[in-house]
Amino acid sequence: MKALRIVLWAAVAIVASALGWMTYQMTASKDQIAAGPFGVPFELVSQTGQPISEKAFTGKPTALFFGFTHCPEVCPTTLFELNGWLEKVDPDGTKLQAYFISVDPERDTPEVLGQYVSNVSKRITGISGRPDKVMEMIKGFRVYAKKIPLDEKKPDGDYTMDHTASVFLLDSEGKFTGTIAYGENPDTAVKKLENLLKT
Repeated sequence: MKALRIVLWAAVAIVASALGWMTYQMTASKDQIAAGPFGVPFELVSQTGQPISEKAFTGKPTALFFGFTHCPEVCPTTLFELNGWLEKVDPDGTKLQAYFISVDPERDTPEVLGQYVSNVSKRITGISGRPDKVMEMIKGFRVYAKKIPLDEKKPDGDYTMDHTASVFLLDSEGKFTGTIAYGENPDTAVKKLENLLKT
């Protein structure tokens, strides 16, 4: 009986330690997001073929959206809505900036991305690059992206991408301030961008 009690107390201690560690990690992660620029350093390519890094996300408040050009609904809808919100909040285009980062760099070359984005907005800049570098950046920015085959029997055939559909909002120092969800009430989205200008 005494041995069983010792084993139970040891198990309780292990569980308590694990929970404590998880709590610490979650808190540290939130503090890290709040303390410095969001994401990780990166070197990718803009839609014009010019090098672009995380430094582009500083100097002005920034809206980031991760998507892909073969996206049937979410991406074109979000880009169209984001462009409208930007024009309403910042008519001159001098106070806010926005970027569309491809989660499908295998198909979305900078040129393809540029044609796609420019058909919707002159205020949003596309970003792509080498697939391995793009995926490193996506992971570092805590964005979910996964290739989904259209036919499970042909895993190497045509595919779509499942991905985070929120717009990320960063202040002028590149710090994370919040998101605009897909399908967000337009008035709420505009208010969030107005608040972003005050950061």
